[in-house]
Amino acid sequence: MAEVIENKKWYVVRAVSGQENKIKDYILNEIARLGLQDYVEQAIVPTEKVVQIRNGKKIQKEKVYFPGYIMIQANLSGEIPHIIKSVPNVIGFLGETKGGEPVPLRQSEVNRMLGKVDELAMEADANMAIPFKKGDTVKVIDGPFNGFDGTIEKINEEKRKLEVMVKIFGRKTPLELSYMQVEKV
Repeated sequence: MAEVIENKKWYVVRAVSGQENKIKDYILNEIARLGLQDYVEQAIVPTEKVVQIRNGKKIQKEKVYFPGYIMIQANLSGEIPHIIKSVPNVIGFLGETKGGEPVPLRQSEVNRMLGKVDELAMEADANMAIPFKKGDTVKVIDGPFNGFDGTIEKINEEKRKLEVMVKIFGRKTPLELSYMQVEKV
C-alpha cells in the first residue's frame, strides 16, 4: 500500500467541454464507491475568477481556465485508468497513444498549471489587468451617463478610475468612471 501512495503522478483527463466540474465529481464519486481512494489523491478543474457586469452589478464568476481538461493526481495502476475512462463524457487521457499508457505531466507543467491557478486567484484580487489605454473609445454602461460614448483621456491605476471625455449637449465634458462602468466600443 505504501508504494500506491508514493507513486501518484499528475495526469490530464480530457472531457466534454462545459461539463468539467460534473465529470470531476463523478470520477471522485466512482473512485470512492469502489473503495479506491488510495489510488486517486485529487482531481482539479483549473479555474480563474472573472468579474462581469450584469444589470449594472459586479458578478464574480469562476471560468474554466483549460476548457475540456481535468487535472488528476493518481496512481494509474490496475483498473484505475479504465474506471476513469468509463465515466460518461470522459474522452480519455491527454498524451496517450492508442492502446498506450496515459502520459504523466512533468513536474514543471504541474507547477505551471497549479501556479497559474493560484496566481490568477491572487491577481484577480490584487490588480485586475487594465483592459483600456489612452485614446480608446468606450461606451458608458453604468451610471447617469449610461449609453454615452467617450474617449479615454487619463487612466488612474491607483484609484482604478478612468477620465473619459464625453460629448454632452455638444460640449466635451470629462467624467471620472471606474473600469466597470465602461466597455470598449
